Amino acid sequence: MQFKNTPQRYGAISVLLHWLVAIVVYGMFALGLWMVTLSYYDGWYHQAPELHKSIGILLMMGLVIRVFWRFVSPPPKALKSYSRLTRLGAAVGHLALYLLLFAIVISGYLISTADGKPISVFGWFDVPATLADAGAQADLAGSLHLWLAWSVVILSVLHGLMALKHHFIDKDDTLKRMLGRSSPDYGVEK
Repeated sequence: MQFKNTPQRYGAISVLLHWLVAIVVYGMFALGLWMVTLSYYDGWYHQAPELHKSIGILLMMGLVIRVFWRFVSPPPKALKSYSRLTRLGAAVGHLALYLLLFAIVISGYLISTADGKPISVFGWFDVPATLADAGAQADLAGSLHLWLAWSVVILSVLHGLMALKHHFIDKDDTLKRMLGRSSPDYGVEK
């Protein structure tokens, strides 16, 4: 498999970034739901949020790299079999996922830095607090973070279901292309 995307398929970098972000997002969602159930006396009460914050900063960096990579290596052309509505739906869905993911990591940053303290990323480096208004900022960002997280999970499940629909019902190569396989059925300009 080549590193860059071609008109027929996604390259290794795009495939890796796609699946890595998906795994991290679902892992972070599960970690977030679990850590809010911990009691003060639980051994993970302080460790889980620090882990969540550190991974969140790395996720933000990964998202920036992913967007940059889309410009360096544009995605494959849409399949000929796609209707105009399918192409529009895919574009809107992908844009919504990107916007939600960035909003989640930004709201998480605002929660974590509301007290004015930087975020230590696994002790490797610190991300400074830029805005700090402990009460209002943490509460608003926390509510947003939760709703955005649920939204991205629901939208990504729909995204996955559509890929399965393309694979099993439409019998096209949408899913195969995200696995790095070539597609002979391409050519509609985006």
